[in-house]
Amino acid sequence: MQPLCVHHVSVNVADVTKGVAFYTRVLGGTVRDDRPSLGFGGAWIDLGATQVHLIEAAAPANLGQHFAIQVDDLDEAVAELRGAAVAVSDPVAIGANRQSFLEDPFGNAIELHEVAAAS
Repeated sequence: MQPLCVHHVSVNVADVTKGVAFYTRVLGGTVRDDRPSLGFGGAWIDLGATQVHLIEAAAPANLGQHFAIQVDDLDEAVAELRGAAVAVSDPVAIGANRQSFLEDPFGNAIELHEVAAAS
């Protein structure tokens, strides 16, 4: 098997409407209209080339589990989120790259990841 990329991640949200608002208005995603009826509430959201699938259920305790969104300018992303009253950790170096963390309204951890420019 030759993996190509991460197609989607699934996160539990207690309120799908509130989750959709966060992942679209705050993180800039777009709701997909091709989610089939799966027998439980949810939504599929495009975040760049990757999808986030919201599943209507209680979020489990965060034990380090997270997913990362790559951004071009971490400082700009952090400033924009803080301007929207979203708590975001200060950027830190991770090797040559940089990262910050935030949580969605349900406690799911999200990393913002900036890849170092090629030298």
